[in-house]
Amino acid sequence: MRTRWIALALAAVLVGALGGAMLAPKPTGAVSKDMIQLQEQVSQLLQGQRDIRSAIDTNNATLRTLVQQSLDATNQLNAQMGVLQKNVQEATANSGSRIDTMSTQTQGLSDNLQDIQARVAKLSQQMNDVQGLLQSIDGKISGGTPVTPSANSSGPAPNYAPANQGAPPTAADNSAPSPMSSVSSDTLYQNALRDFSTGKYDLARQEFSDFIKNFPTNELSSNAQFYLGEISYQQGNYQDALAQYEIVMTNYPKSFKLSAAMLKKAFAELELGMRSSGIRDLRELVRRFPGSDESRRAQAKLKELGVSATPRAATR
Repeated sequence: MRTRWIALALAAVLVGALGGAMLAPKPTGAVSKDMIQLQEQVSQLLQGQRDIRSAIDTNNATLRTLVQQSLDATNQLNAQMGVLQKNVQEATANSGSRIDTMSTQTQGLSDNLQDIQARVAKLSQQMNDVQGLLQSIDGKISGGTPVTPSANSSGPAPNYAPANQGAPPTAADNSAPSPMSSVSSDTLYQNALRDFSTGKYDLARQEFSDFIKNFPTNELSSNAQFYLGEISYQQGNYQDALAQYEIVMTNYPKSFKLSAAMLKKAFAELELGMRSSGIRDLRELVRRFPGSDESRRAQAKLKELGVSATPRAATR
């Protein structure tokens, strides 16, 4: 038993010695070496932090430069797009104006051609009548018979009665159309058409109005009425143009300008903001004059407005 206690006491002394050795402070040289290593590591960490911050600052500066360059390029692109859009709009407006001008000039040339054809036909008929009258006169002179007006001749018979030279014209003579009236109407119409084609709208308006007033039954009076609407349309007076086109459609239902008047009436309505009326009149034009140039222009306008040429059937 005593031996056992002695063994335990020795074991306790040994454990205490070992613990004291382990808890004893390290030598001064070992502590200094650890501190130096720690300071070096801290210095390395601080240097790494400074390097990272410098790299971040450099990257930020580069990014700011790139962003500014991108903004400058975007602003320049927007400015160029604005200029391009303006040029496109001006080109479109100029093209539309040139198309309208060319269309007007083409209409004027067409009217001139029709007028010339009508006058040539009249001259041809008059030449045939004169030729027939001369042949009749030659036949009667060669046969020894006195010359009398032919009942079948449509031309004026020669007057061989000198006693009637000083007589005043009768009521029948006053009712007959004078050749000067025909020449006067042709000259007035041609002058008005020429002034209209050259942009002298005020003068052309007066001349076309005089033509309608003095020659209301002339075959070109409907054309003159149509050009009154064209003058107002070209001057931007769409309300008056609308009224003038309606007169063509109402007073001259068989006019050569009927389809053109319907087309320009619809255009005037659209210019005045009357979208429903304009679309309705364009569709009516397509229905009444299929295949015509005015019908094609009406279909193009309807497509531009985003509507069909024929109204859709109402769904129940």
